[in-house]
Amino acid sequence: MNKEVPAPCVRLCCLSEDDMCLGCYRTLKEILDWNAYSNEEKTRVIARCDKRKKSFKRG
Repeated sequence: MNKEVPAPCVRLCCLSEDDMCLGCYRTLKEILDWNAYSNEEKTRVIARCDKRKKSFKRG
């Protein structure tokens, strides 16, 4: 049995103008759909969040 991928939420929820959480860098849609995602999809979301975080910090 596969272990569930935990949500990347860091409890610092604040949405940007583009509906991206400035705490975990998920989009509002990704946050709302999180429980419906497979572990593979959750892993892909987390990878996108890591990219967004790096881009946001530089920009």
